[in-house]
Amino acid sequence: MTLHDTQNQTDDRRLAIDRVGVKKLRYPIKIRDCPEHGSAKHSPHDQSTVATVQLTVDLPHHFKGTHMSRFVEVLNSHGPVLHVLNVRDILEQLLAKLHAEQAHLEFEFPFFLEKKAPVTKAKALIDYNVLFSATLAAQKTAPHEVFDFIVTVIVPVTTLCPCSKAISAVGAHNQRGQVTFSVRCTEAMWIEEMIRLVEGCASCELYTLLKRPDEKFVTERAYENPVFVEDLVRSVAQRAEADPNILWYRIEAENFESIHNHNAYALIEKKVK
Repeated sequence: MTLHDTQNQTDDRRLAIDRVGVKKLRYPIKIRDCPEHGSAKHSPHDQSTVATVQLTVDLPHHFKGTHMSRFVEVLNSHGPVLHVLNVRDILEQLLAKLHAEQAHLEFEFPFFLEKKAPVTKAKALIDYNVLFSATLAAQKTAPHEVFDFIVTVIVPVTTLCPCSKAISAVGAHNQRGQVTFSVRCTEAMWIEEMIRLVEGCASCELYTLLKRPDEKFVTERAYENPVFVEDLVRSVAQRAEADPNILWYRIEAENFESIHNHNAYALIEKKVK
């Protein structure tokens, strides 16, 4: 029996679609952990997590629809667990299977690190949201395909208000904030390195497990390192520009204010090279 292929019908509205595909598809993936600094014996290993996946391609104006099943077929062709090293291969398969000029991929997933409390050294896992965003364009005028890859980490931090500290006889208001840090690099950058870069610019980093000596430490550390959101994005930008591996960055800082009914926000985006 021959089934009618509706997607390949001609559309007469002459409107191309920039991106069409599937999103909010959950899939198990493996992410490479960074080797521990100062330990030559420790080699990278994979961390298993679950990503929320979006796969899309462009659709020429003359096609009525795309073949949604092919997106899932491409993803599943890599087995029950996907490795981040397969990103480019997935995009190449999407271009070929869907006869597209551009293919796009997004993986959003929780990434876990084991952190020690600053004083007691009590260990606990803490999670960070990470986003891989990639595009592969088959350029007709270029000898090679054009590949773009952006890594984004969302890092929760503590910030203490410099103005509040300056005008208060006792104390200062502080709050949890969030820094969204995106980069394009010449070579792959470890997720852990991006997290540490951001945390080093905050009033204090966050921990999952804190005993009383640890709470005293982080409270006092934040008080000694007050930062506005403006300070936060500028400090992260300075460190990003000092890294020769980073070609472009985008930094957003948002404070979930403890004494206001709104959030404070700042952004810097720059092409470094």
